[in-house]
Parts: sequence; C-alpha cells; structure tokens
Amino acid sequence: MKLSTRSRYGTRLMLDLARHYGEGPVQIGEIAKREEISVKYLEQLIIPLKKVGFIRSVRGPKGGHELAIPPEKVTIGRIVQVLEGGVHLSDCVVYPEQCPRSNSCLTRDVWKDATDAMYEELESVTLAIVLKRGEKPKQKTQ
Repeated sequence: MKLSTRSRYGTRLMLDLARHYGEGPVQIGEIAKREEISVKYLEQLIIPLKKVGFIRSVRGPKGGHELAIPPEKVTIGRIVQVLEGGVHLSDCVVYPEQCPRSNSCLTRDVWKDATDAMYEELESVTLAIVLKRGEKPKQKTQ
C-alpha cells in the first residue's frame, strides 16, 4: 500500500504550518518554496483542511494561512482521513457488500486488522511529535 501524493504533500503542508505555529499567517508562496510543492497544488490541499478546522486563512497584505489548532492536537491519521477519505488495504474492508465472498473470505480479517493497525499508528502521531523527532541530532554512521 502506498499513500497518495495528496496525503504526503498535505502532511508536509501541515508540518510547515506547525513549524510556524503561533508566529502568524504564513504565505502560501513561502510554503511552496520550502516544500517544493506548487502553489496550485497547495491551494487544493488547503480547502478540505480548512473545512475541518485545521487551517485558518487571513486576508490582506500580511495574510496567509496558519494552523487553527495546536500541533499537539492534529494527528497524521486525521490528516490522511481528511485528504483521502480514508485509506484501506482492500475495498472489502470498508464495503463488504461489494464482494460476494466477504462472509467466507479467509483474508478479509487480515486486511481489516492491518488497516486498523495502520490507522492506530497514524492516530498516535501528532504534528508536534513529528517535529520533535526532526529535532533529534542525527547519529553518525561508521
């Protein structure tokens, strides 16, 4: 399984905003340059993240975007759910009625358990945790 570009770039956008949390609005062009993501793509990602209340936009010459809630309250799992509408390893996990074998399938529970484990992990990691991990000094390899 692979997360889409939408989730990966959306998480980078949110981490950039988290890095500047409490400093006021950040202009989208600055984020685009730092994260090497087009302004147009970022604009598309901001829309659903604003709808759920993760991002606040400020108009005007010193306007831009900022996190609407603290980085400690935003999980990577929630970002993925907002941008993907949910990710699962197999359609039968979410839509068992679409598979005629779902009642007797030996692997459906495996895919469901693996999907649940993935979300459990993603829900346990906040933007603040990811930023903190990034602060750790890199160990030298020999």
